[in-house]
This record gives sequence, structure tokens and C-alpha cells, in this order.
Amino acid sequence: MNSPGALLFVLSFGHMCNDIVQGALPALLPFLKERFALSYAVTGTLLMAAHLTSSVIQPLFGYVTDRRPFPFLMPLGCAVTGLGAALIPHSPTFWWLVAFVMFTGLGTAAFHPEGFKATACIASERRATGMSLFSVGGNLGFAIGGPAAIFLVTGYGLPAASALLVPAAAAALLFLPALPAIRDRILSASAAPRRNGPGAVDRPLYAVSLIILIVVLRSWTQLGLATYIPFLYQAQLKSDPAYVATLLFLFLGSGTVGTVIGGPLADRFGHRRFLFGSFVLQIPLVFLFLRATGWPVFALAALLGGTIVSTFSVTIVMAQELFPRRMATASGAIAGFAIGTGGVGVTLLGAVADRYGVPSATHLVNLLPALGVVLALLLPLPWKTGGKG
Repeated sequence: MNSPGALLFVLSFGHMCNDIVQGALPALLPFLKERFALSYAVTGTLLMAAHLTSSVIQPLFGYVTDRRPFPFLMPLGCAVTGLGAALIPHSPTFWWLVAFVMFTGLGTAAFHPEGFKATACIASERRATGMSLFSVGGNLGFAIGGPAAIFLVTGYGLPAASALLVPAAAAALLFLPALPAIRDRILSASAAPRRNGPGAVDRPLYAVSLIILIVVLRSWTQLGLATYIPFLYQAQLKSDPAYVATLLFLFLGSGTVGTVIGGPLADRFGHRRFLFGSFVLQIPLVFLFLRATGWPVFALAALLGGTIVSTFSVTIVMAQELFPRRMATASGAIAGFAIGTGGVGVTLLGAVADRYGVPSATHLVNLLPALGVVLALLLPLPWKTGGKG
């Protein structure tokens, strides 16, 4: 198992299995809310606990792996995430529930920085395309996790959600024979001469700070909608679980298609230009999705989900290009701190939902893509960074 294609497959598969748990957490919230008699705001803190654990620790893992490759963190992260998911349904108290949710965040923090760095080293040229292939696994896992959790719990009860351990354990085992080859690729890429990035940036810290803010807005948009879709359709969740499961799968699963398409398009037309265009499209799509009824809801869910997630790999690559000698740290900052703060957004929306209702909370999401457009315009990067001109 030494070819780039095989190694990228292992990385993508591991990413999928790890993120199945992350995708399952929002779908489990209505059931956990009912079991522990929680408010919307307190329910949102569960997601915040998982994501903030990841956000605080993930850059630290990135810093360590930039100094010395540690690919064993990838199977270890999968195992920890899966174990946390298996323990969540059996939480004896609310505080044990918080602890187990945070444990899943620890596994996520361990997995992602080394995964992003390994992918960048293996993909080499046209990094956004390679990162898209890796990200497809995570997007697909996030899409599978929600419907899987709904079917497990509605069919067999909350304890059945422990079955989420199975794919995580399978990924951990698959990684083991590939670790020597992955380590060799990382060491080889690290020893190669560094070439200049595609555009000179005088203020890289300012640029990466704006990228983090952009990803925060994207994360609040995606996670906010994914979390409150089951609450918006709570009547259907009880009478027809397949309706909500299908809607969640289309919203989250379309990110797989968006990522596959987004990476090559960003390589061709420019990373910043593609980022700007994605936020512009989100403005009308969010507005229409929250107001649609009937079959257009499913079509708009797919279009919106694909548009939101299409820039995921692009923002990772932009940060890596700003700090080529700290790729894992840069990836950890984007995938950890920025994405992790999505849990904060869900908690804030929960406070609004407690006071004014779930529909009012979700309509606040309309504002987020517009702010993303402004931040994309302020990025001090060449308009076609990552493109051919």
C-alpha cells in the first residue's frame, strides 16, 4: 500500500468514519434533549462541548506533528471518537454525557491535523484537488452520521447509537498497515526544497485570521441548519423519521459533490474567487430553503449543502499556502478552532430559540453568508490565488 491513490483512499475512508460520529451528534440532540429534559440552549452546549474540545486542542496537535510526523494519531483519533460515541447513549447523568461528548472532540482533534498534512504531502501539486478527495470522506461521513443515528435510535432505542463505534474501529484498523508509507511521504515532502507560494502576502497572520473568521461563518451556517432541521421538522421526526433523515442526508451529503467539484474549480479559477462566489450563492439559497415547502425543500437542501461545503478544502489549502512550514498547525487552526466555534453558534441560536422559537433562530442564519462575502473581499490575497493567472 504505497501508491498515492491507495494512500489517499485510506485517508479519505478514515476521515469518513471519524466524521460519521460528528454528523451523528446533531441528529442525536432531540433524543438527548428529551431524555435529560434540557432547554434548547443547554442542548446546544453539548455540541459546543464537542467542538470546543476539538478547537482548543487541534492546533496543539498540529504544532506537535509539524515538529515530528506522528501518523499514529490518525487511527488513535478514530478509535477515541468511536469510543466516545459508544458511551454517549449510556450516560448515567448529564455531566457524564458532557464528558463523553468532549471525548469525541478529543478524537477529532487528534485525527485531523495529521490527516490534512499527510494529504497535502501525498497530493503535492494541485493540492486543492487532493484535499477535496480527502474532504469528500469527511463530508460523506458527516452526511451518513445524521440519518444513521436517526434510524438506529428510532428503530432500536437510544442505546443502539453505540453502533457508531463500528466504522470508527474499522478505520483505525485499516490505517495500521498504511502508516509506514504515510510517514515516508510526509518525511519526503518535508525534506523537499520549499517553493514560493502563488502570491506574495505581506500580512499572512492577518490573512489567516480573516480565513478563520470566514470558516467560522461557514460553520455556523452549516451546523446551525443541520442542528435545527430536526427541530424544525419535529412532528415529522416522530411520525415519519425517514422524511427528516432524507432531508439531513441531502443537506449534508451534497457537500460530498460540492467538495469534489469545488477543489478542481478553485485550482482552475482561483481560491479567493471561488470562496467569494460560494458565499454570494448562499445568500439566496438560505433565504429560499427556510421558506420553501413540498419537494423544493429537498432540492434546495441539496443545493445549499453543496454550496456551503464546496469551499472546505479550499480554505485549508489557502491557510497551508500562507504557512508552508506549518501545514498541520495551519490546518488545525482552520479545521479545529474555526470549525469548532460552530458549536458556539449553535448555542447562541439555542438561546434565541428558547425565547423566540426555532424558526426565528434559523432565520438569523440568513445574515451569515452576507458577512462572508464582505470578509472574502477584504482578504489581502491575489484575486486568483491558487489559479493560473
